[in-house]
Amino acid sequence: MDSFLIKQETYLEAGIHIGTKLKTIDMNQFVYRMRNDGLYVLDLRKIDERLRLAGKLLGNYEPSEILVVASRTYSGNAASVFSALTGIKVFQGRFIPGLFTNVAREDFVEPKILLICDPKGERQAVIEAGKVGIPTIGLCDTDNVTMFIDWIVPCNNKGRRSLALIFFLLAREYLMAKNKISSYDEFTTPLSAFEVEKQPTKEEAPEEKAQEEPGSASSEGQSSATAAEQESAPSATQPAKGQEEPKKAKKRQTK
Repeated sequence: MDSFLIKQETYLEAGIHIGTKLKTIDMNQFVYRMRNDGLYVLDLRKIDERLRLAGKLLGNYEPSEILVVASRTYSGNAASVFSALTGIKVFQGRFIPGLFTNVAREDFVEPKILLICDPKGERQAVIEAGKVGIPTIGLCDTDNVTMFIDWIVPCNNKGRRSLALIFFLLAREYLMAKNKISSYDEFTTPLSAFEVEKQPTKEEAPEEKAQEEPGSASSEGQSSATAAEQESAPSATQPAKGQEEPKKAKKRQTK
């Protein structure tokens, strides 16, 4: 790949590469470095590659065969715009146990592929998908465990601007894959539309607010990148470290 899906500066300004102060073994392969303040920085090249391939993978399915699970306010806001553009259903809020496994439920669903926004907050959905063999794409931060995630998209999965950019790119890639648009120029929905904040629920509001407060780790990740951060981020001109083609994943294995 000779270029990113979007300008590198846009990635940096959204803080899509800013992780947490925790790093799991599962996510070690996607970490570029650790900043002086203890925050881990994700490899921008790998973020871009995996977002691109996630869009192509979703493009193999019809909208009715895909389900997005978004338990947080910020992911739900961006995912709802994604849903309106693609026709892909989004389950927002707390995941109901048995939704994938209890066929007697009136709201039972059986998607052919699942996109989850937070492996920690949506753990029940991930476990049930693993039990019944539903391939799962996961937006994973540096502190996430990736068991039952078949296609990992490393990213800041907590920040409003980061999630907005992720769903903006996924919507554009999906529509391209389904031949709904023939070029990026035909995708006219602005990135700002994915950033619109809706009224959070009482359960979600305190946590989401904390993530955006000035001085917090996530807030820092959402601000415009400093010159030093831009210099340390992997450049679009650097050679790719091996490109992977999307394929139907085998369960209980991570990539």
